[in-house]
Amino acid sequence: MNNHSSIQRIGVLTGGGDCPGLNAVIRAVVKTAINKYGWEVFGIEDGFEGLIQPGKVRPLGLRDVWGILDRGGTILGTTNRANPFSYEVEVDGEIKVFDVSDDVVRHAQVLSLDAIVVIGGDGSLRITQELIAKGLRAVGVPKTIDNDLQCTEITFGFDTALNTAMDALDRLHTTAESHHRAIILEVMGREAGWIALEAGIAGDADVILIPEVPYRLDAIIEKLETRHRSGAKYSILIVAEGAHEAGKPPVYQQHREVGGVKRLGGVGELLAEEIREHSDIELRVTVLGHLQRGGSPTAFDRLLATRFGVMVTDLVAQGHLGQMVALQGGRIVAVPIAEAVAKQKLVSLSSDVVKTALGLGVCLGDTPQAIAALQAQEA
Repeated sequence: MNNHSSIQRIGVLTGGGDCPGLNAVIRAVVKTAINKYGWEVFGIEDGFEGLIQPGKVRPLGLRDVWGILDRGGTILGTTNRANPFSYEVEVDGEIKVFDVSDDVVRHAQVLSLDAIVVIGGDGSLRITQELIAKGLRAVGVPKTIDNDLQCTEITFGFDTALNTAMDALDRLHTTAESHHRAIILEVMGREAGWIALEAGIAGDADVILIPEVPYRLDAIIEKLETRHRSGAKYSILIVAEGAHEAGKPPVYQQHREVGGVKRLGGVGELLAEEIREHSDIELRVTVLGHLQRGGSPTAFDRLLATRFGVMVTDLVAQGHLGQMVALQGGRIVAVPIAEAVAKQKLVSLSSDVVKTALGLGVCLGDTPQAIAALQAQEA
């Protein structure tokens, strides 16, 4: 089905947390829409906020995307605080929550947008699917540094975040060795431990803690003390922010996000305190935080984001709305957004990446026997 002749105007927005490669997608969408199809393109600012508040939609021409391929962040702005189905508004000094989803769909229609390209992660694409059910004409591009979206082998932004974490580990090795101490690096990863796991292997970490494997303090201390007895002068630990001790919940900050969502953070310091209480090991903690989101995208992310941007525009031209572009077997394919957000892509304990870590003797937070039991349960 090829009905691009009926398309005249499309919109594009970036939602959720920022990540390297967003501008590469925007650039590819704008250039393909204008050069290949002769469409008008409108940028929707600050995620779905741009379809809720007035004055946040602007034309995007070729000049607007000159020189943005290598830039981190997004020229359109983004937010994870503008869920149209649960939109917070201050009324007489009090925060009230409204469902403004119908207004979003109506605003898109008033703007005569024949389709909207939503570049987002799990949350933004879930919202998109709900809006599609209400009549919004949209397609999706998978974006998240956490790499936790189903149906695609990898999301753009992950490779850059992974390299940032690996570079941090490389730097921590030298200072840890100089001072003969253990250092903990806390990285992002709310429910999926892809960054911690892959950066930990690439960055030669001795202990890798991920949300998928509840850790046991005695197993971690045993690993560190065994290294010390064998003559190792230092140790490196990497922990995902969503990692947690067996039988205990994840560690949350006191401050909450808008909407009352708990904010993770602090597991690195908590782990360091617990290890100090039960051993003589000297530890320091580094929290990488938003450094993982910033900076120029790697060549891999620039290429993947650009491929996604071109192909998602082609999906609109072909009338394949409600679809998301994905990387499968080295090819860009289309999958239903509903399928992509059905569940999160977590680390499989039977994966070759986990087996690689175990083969190297890395401690994943518990004994090899306990990990094997978890693998058996998963199978």
